[in-house]
Amino acid sequence: MGRILAIDYGNKRVGLAVTDPSRIIASPLDTIHSQDLLAYVLAYHRREPLAALVVGMPRTLLNEPTDVTSAVVGLLRRLRKELPEVPIHEIDERFTSRMAHAAMLAGGLGQKARRDKATVDRVSAALILQSFLESPAGRAVA
Repeated sequence: MGRILAIDYGNKRVGLAVTDPSRIIASPLDTIHSQDLLAYVLAYHRREPLAALVVGMPRTLLNEPTDVTSAVVGLLRRLRKELPEVPIHEIDERFTSRMAHAAMLAGGLGQKARRDKATVDRVSAALILQSFLESPAGRAVA
């Protein structure tokens, strides 16, 4: 059983989260520069084959594309070309940053840690992944 890797894409930084080998728990993994994402995912997949990828799709509150949406669509195209054997799922990522801040506050993280955008990106990726795991598509993969 491979892990599932989630991506919270931003123009500068990308938050990553991964499941445990049993695909039950989503945990923050890393924050990397967006330019390094494809190489990172390919290297991770070589080390530990992935069962699936989950990519957060940025949309506005009115369900319209954001300034990052086209970059995510391009990323999806490259990932599907480079990893044709790995299922790739898109999931709505609206509110994940706000939910990440709330989760960090509830978890007792201090104000300085909550202001760290890299931490927020990792936690957001974990929330995207947990949301996927709880969805019908996620339950089918797990």
